[in-house]
Amino acid sequence: MYDNLRKDKEDTLYPGCTNFTRLSAVLRLFNLKARNGWTDKSFTELLELLKEMLPEGNTLPNSNYEAKKILCPMGMEYKKIHVCPNDCILYRNEFEELKRCPRCGLSRYKVKDNDFNCDGSIQHPPAKVLWYLPIIPRLKRLFNNVNDAKNIRWPADERKCDGYVRHPADSIQWKKIDALYPEFGNEPRNLRLGLATDGMNPFGNLSTNHSSWPVLLIIYNLPPSICMKRKYIMLSMMISGPKQPGNDIDVYLSPLIEDLRMLWEEGVLVFDAHSRDYFTLRAMLFCTINDFPAYGNLSGYSVKGHKACPICEKRTRFQQLRNGKKTVYLRHRRFLKRNHPYRRLKTAFNGSSENEIASQALTGEQVYDKVKDVNVIFGKGQKQTAVKKKWKKRSVFFNLPYWSSLDVRHCIDVMHVEKNVCDSVIGTLLNIPGKTKDTKNARLDMVELGIREQLAPQSTGKRTYLPPACHTLSKKERKSFCDCLQGIKVPQGYSSNFKRLVSVKDLKLVGLKSHDCHILMQQLLPVAIRDILPKKADRE
Repeated sequence: MYDNLRKDKEDTLYPGCTNFTRLSAVLRLFNLKARNGWTDKSFTELLELLKEMLPEGNTLPNSNYEAKKILCPMGMEYKKIHVCPNDCILYRNEFEELKRCPRCGLSRYKVKDNDFNCDGSIQHPPAKVLWYLPIIPRLKRLFNNVNDAKNIRWPADERKCDGYVRHPADSIQWKKIDALYPEFGNEPRNLRLGLATDGMNPFGNLSTNHSSWPVLLIIYNLPPSICMKRKYIMLSMMISGPKQPGNDIDVYLSPLIEDLRMLWEEGVLVFDAHSRDYFTLRAMLFCTINDFPAYGNLSGYSVKGHKACPICEKRTRFQQLRNGKKTVYLRHRRFLKRNHPYRRLKTAFNGSSENEIASQALTGEQVYDKVKDVNVIFGKGQKQTAVKKKWKKRSVFFNLPYWSSLDVRHCIDVMHVEKNVCDSVIGTLLNIPGKTKDTKNARLDMVELGIREQLAPQSTGKRTYLPPACHTLSKKERKSFCDCLQGIKVPQGYSSNFKRLVSVKDLKLVGLKSHDCHILMQQLLPVAIRDILPKKADRE
């Protein structure tokens, strides 16, 4: 592979060419492909056209496949780790040579009983595969770039320290880590990483349910202008479907945790292209950021049921609605300051004032004391010997020596919450069937709770009439709302084109992305409803 790479670097693109070699030309073309999102088919057609346009004897590859083979030695390594179909184990370390799962007995491969070659070799593909992309080689390559190596120093060299929180480096947790581990904090090039994961359906345009889980790492040392750019977000593993890993996600995360532990305890020798010297790079996992269901999978706390809040736990205030068949969580005014005026309001809430103080979040040490003796056998269908509790497992993150020292270990993704709220608000305003929250059962539950009894459903023979609330819009007002959003023009890259998202015929919004919901809630929604809703609507 090295000889082929060296040969491609020395071969000219065509006889007499002095500007490009075969390797440099393919690299430039692949950069254009990546930046502009060309498909493999279009890239193959471009190569075929360029090969015809260039002089005879040119060395340009004929297809996308051949071009990728030229760059293959330059790519980052990846590992295909076989997994038990029931998520019991990874076939690595002591299980590497096994042909069947030692816990559930399922075959490692897509085979029937005794379906092997005569020599004992396997002739079928694995039943399930984890794609793991080791992070250490990629971090080394990051520091080999002069600009990236310089940007890593941003929190120490260029960050504005004025008491405002604009970046994770301004947080209390960042400073606490520097105080607890001064050897780690004194080196500005040591990395603090965020971990994010969620389910996705790669076959979304087909009528199939398939949940694949990418695990992403974000480098928080970078400046906020590039921290969340696609270039700097590392895909560390892809957990294949079709079913989500759920509580068994710890089985998949074990290779990543081993690398993170090694980066914390030993470090790796890395060349810094900016300072032109070698240093021992260390890294730590700063926090995870997910939606609420994934929060439960990673932390080990059951986020379903009556005690779903991992902060309040037993002090979670809940109520089971009789008509809507839902569990609602009340008494949120406990989280406000003691002198906040909302605590004294009665009519606008549940008819009583709020004097209770919110629960304090558990520290990492307290959580570890709760879960350290919880024994869980991973795998679908495995019988659990542990007593049924809200804490289902000891999270694999506690294998990291510093994890219990962190004040904030798991964070909720605000964009997920904002999209859910936006969908509910828009669905209720436009009275979209299946999306609106203003239903007959919701009105009946409000009556039982003693809230806004004037909105109680009224039976008129065989039909039920719902009195209009302050947010109820007529068909004319809903059309005016949609026309307003359809006519809004925004700068390129600000959000999606809302003209394509608004269906005036059906009076609804379709295809909203998370960022579109953010723009809608923060900027556009107040403009679209200011002449429709009464002024008292914001108070009610």
